[in-house]
Amino acid sequence: MSKSQIATGGIADDAVTTAKTSYSAFPFRNLIINGDMSIAQRGTSVSGKTADGYYTTDRWNHSINLGTWSIDQATDVPTGQGFAKSHKMTCTAGGSTSAGTQTYFHTRLEGQNLQMLKKGTSNAESLTLSFFAKSATTTGTMCVELFDTDNSRQISKQISLTTSWTKYTITYDADTTGTLNNDNGASLYIIFWVSAGSNFTSGTLSETWTSNTNANRAVGQTNFAVTNTELYFTGVQLEVGTSASDFEFLPVDVNLMRCYRYCVDLIKGNQEDGAANEPICNGRIDNADQFAGILVLPTEMRANPSLIVNDISGSFYVGAGGNGGTISTLSSGESLRRTIEVAKSSMGLSLSAGDGAVLLTANSNSILRAEAEL
Repeated sequence: MSKSQIATGGIADDAVTTAKTSYSAFPFRNLIINGDMSIAQRGTSVSGKTADGYYTTDRWNHSINLGTWSIDQATDVPTGQGFAKSHKMTCTAGGSTSAGTQTYFHTRLEGQNLQMLKKGTSNAESLTLSFFAKSATTTGTMCVELFDTDNSRQISKQISLTTSWTKYTITYDADTTGTLNNDNGASLYIIFWVSAGSNFTSGTLSETWTSNTNANRAVGQTNFAVTNTELYFTGVQLEVGTSASDFEFLPVDVNLMRCYRYCVDLIKGNQEDGAANEPICNGRIDNADQFAGILVLPTEMRANPSLIVNDISGSFYVGAGGNGGTISTLSSGESLRRTIEVAKSSMGLSLSAGDGAVLLTANSNSILRAEAEL
């Protein structure tokens, strides 16, 4: 018996087996990042939301124009499936739909991560979406849509949302029309409709890929923007093929690093590491009353990021040459995918030009974040 056969229990290393060639055996088969809702850099709970935005769990965005919502990273999860967190949406004030109502929960995927779909060619691949969901109160029909933003094409399917955790599996046909851009822009949206007006429900549901007609996107959609409605989602997985594999759990460090491409919470404010005197970065004093420093990011971001800073006076502290004091909100200078310059002029502090300096948190209000979201 050869050495390689001994090492593999009698099967040569180069043997072709089903396990080695099966697509489901490959890592990162889930095209969705943070589908288990385990990463929540922005915080675990917000309330009073009536506008679009990324809240709590990373990579999950909200389009809101009906209702007032609390959004949480919750611990209510399906039993025995390996999940620890879910994404929860609670409608604290509902309303009736108007023609233009479009409220939904969604994630966006870069085109360069979707080239294996061969979309727009005769070899285009089918896609299967699987996820766990429930509504603790309001039940009914939810439309789940794939939207190709590069070519304005879409396909929608319906599920019946119940009050118990249920695993849903939806297969979407391959689309031989419309190639996806091979770049870092948003090419595909995965949309869970929450509420839709007649502009989006008055046609015939597009259950096959077609050029977008708004009236066909969410036909049959129940209005879940009803006071006290609670919606839960977890285990969201999108993969190539016509069947769903078990959810692909990733190590937390891998999952977090993938989220860092779009959002890096440098200082978490009143979360676990947002106390006073936390170091942020080193810098220098220019013209005695200006601070400039460089933040080095943990990974290359999708694009040059924006700096998100709170606007509460006294949230940061600059120290230099044994002196220092609190300052209000910072501004950003040049931004690159791996670094951001942070600066503050007119600090009102008596410091010496040319001195090295350090930027620290001053209290639990300190919030500093780099964002390069789709």
